[in-house]
Amino acid sequence: MSKQRVERLLLIDIGNTHTHVGLATVRRIVKTRDFETTQVLAGCVNSSLAQFIGGRGITAACLCSVVPRAVQPMQRTLREGFGVTALPLTPKTVRGVGIRYRRPDSIGQDRLANAVAVRAAFGAPAVVVDFGTAVTFDVVDAQGDYVGGIIAPGLAAMTDYLHEKTALLPKIRIREPGRLIGRNTEEAMLIGAVHGYRGLVRELIGGLKRELGVRRLPVVATGGYARLIARGLPEIDAVRPFLTLEGLRLTWLAHKKAAA
Repeated sequence: MSKQRVERLLLIDIGNTHTHVGLATVRRIVKTRDFETTQVLAGCVNSSLAQFIGGRGITAACLCSVVPRAVQPMQRTLREGFGVTALPLTPKTVRGVGIRYRRPDSIGQDRLANAVAVRAAFGAPAVVVDFGTAVTFDVVDAQGDYVGGIIAPGLAAMTDYLHEKTALLPKIRIREPGRLIGRNTEEAMLIGAVHGYRGLVRELIGGLKRELGVRRLPVVATGGYARLIARGLPEIDAVRPFLTLEGLRLTWLAHKKAAA
């Protein structure tokens, strides 16, 4: 009797600054790692990916990207180095959510992955808040359709902008403020960033509940600053650092089942 092939799936989320990769089975994500997206654009992640994947290789891959010009070099790396072509997550290949959006091709692919994952884990309606380079809100309505969302500047983008555009404001490291009144410039900036974003998230979640006509709305946070911001927000039900990768895993799994 021949042994059943064990699927080893590479998940790839190409962002503006970092590319997040995960190694998964059909059941779960096993491990993750981040690369600089500049490495992907230069086509020089082969050896690092090989080290991450290990000697057993991979049987398939699924990717999403908000940097269109990074897709081709990544696909070339996968074909030449690992013998696979990644399934791209697009409005045409997405599974697990419907789409009711004026221009589906303009939706960030990572946002679709988030919608797939949040609906699978929390049902519908639900919202994902992704704290990346931008802070995005992605909304799945009661019918299970992705209907759009909100985009705001990210925490680091805002504080870096203040530093770059003013003579006296320093570059700061984002962390939990110790008080609400800043005793120096750095503290004042930190309070404005962290507590200000909590206020923004709280207000927008309240508005989304009203617009969707629901009293309860599961909200899941992901992205680099998700744990920090969620710490002071009871409106956020869960923090899922690998939500986008999970959406890719579910998308690939749906395609595999459809082809069986």
